[in-house]
Amino acid sequence: MGNNNYLFTSESVSEGHPDKVCDRISDMVVDSYLSLDPFSRVACETLTTTNKVVLAGETRGPKIEKEEIVSKVRGCIKEIGYDQKGFSWKTADIETYLHEQSADIAIGVDAKDNKDEGAGDQGIMFGYACKETEDLMPAPIYYSHKILRLMAEDRKKKILEGIEPDSKSQVTMLYEHNKPVKVKSVVISTQHSKDLNQQKVKDLILPYIKKSIPNKYLQDLDSKEIYINPTGQFIIGGPDGDTGLTGRKIIVDTYGGAAPHGGGAFSGKDPTKVDRSAAYAARYLAKNIVAAGVSEKCLIQLAYAIGVSKPLSIFIKLNDQDKNKIDAVRKVIDENFDLSPRGIREMLKLNNSIYEITSSYGHFGRKPSNKGEFTWEKTDKVNLFKL
Repeated sequence: MGNNNYLFTSESVSEGHPDKVCDRISDMVVDSYLSLDPFSRVACETLTTTNKVVLAGETRGPKIEKEEIVSKVRGCIKEIGYDQKGFSWKTADIETYLHEQSADIAIGVDAKDNKDEGAGDQGIMFGYACKETEDLMPAPIYYSHKILRLMAEDRKKKILEGIEPDSKSQVTMLYEHNKPVKVKSVVISTQHSKDLNQQKVKDLILPYIKKSIPNKYLQDLDSKEIYINPTGQFIIGGPDGDTGLTGRKIIVDTYGGAAPHGGGAFSGKDPTKVDRSAAYAARYLAKNIVAAGVSEKCLIQLAYAIGVSKPLSIFIKLNDQDKNKIDAVRKVIDENFDLSPRGIREMLKLNNSIYEITSSYGHFGRKPSNKGEFTWEKTDKVNLFKL
């Protein structure tokens, strides 16, 4: 195949995947603090294994008793759907080791006298958008997420019975002239009850492929290229089957490998951490640029230094690499967007308790809600980029 014709694959994991259980719990902690004080600081890591959850990290803000955190952890596990012998919301042993944030870090990032609030760490963050789907996301990751999200919704409604919370999906698409034209293979592995055999699992899961992916991409899909639980039974799963940690699914959380990643995870971090907030801002810029019709694809990179408020660099890559367009886009960004940590938080209203819902099925390509969630997915700055 030439450079413009290729196969590309992305994967997703469900909210019941061990790492996603951890992301959910860590983001619940962030929301718990922000709901009491929007200027709280939180960096929470979570570990899960067989019937055990361990939280550790740093906080600054209101006092929340350990018993309340433990109760909310159980609530997360229950809502995901775990009440199994090896991992249950009722019986899991939950330990919390959250402590005060380092004063040295606080000095570097807090606003003081005439000094602007600085970034909480150095790093690079990427934002990306493309016209492959209605939500301006790469098609393989978008459809991988959708399969699992629809499965989870029906599982919780008792429509999809016998299917348990831990699932993974993978979609491979053929691109011709750099555009997706059809699905070449789909992989879905899902935990299930011992009462279901492999054929029954296949019968239950197959419809979700058609529900999730437009028919135009499925017309030539060979049934032999649909792999559902290809290793056989998958009864022991979740944290009982595999240890989970916060922040280990950063490609699942972003663009499925279709764009670069700076390496920083999102979950468990309050919005003063540019790993999270600047990645949201970069997506916001890229999405509005593509929605404005400037380019079919847009990649934005932002770079920060600890204690420094303004980004050290802003990199812009458009589909056609038209220098005049790039210069025009840069001018719009420079004149209209405050990309300091505080500026980003105010622009996107990130000090609200909006993060638990982001912990599964991707931080991007989601619908903004009337509760203030996913503000970075709005296309309300399109007119600024009409070049």
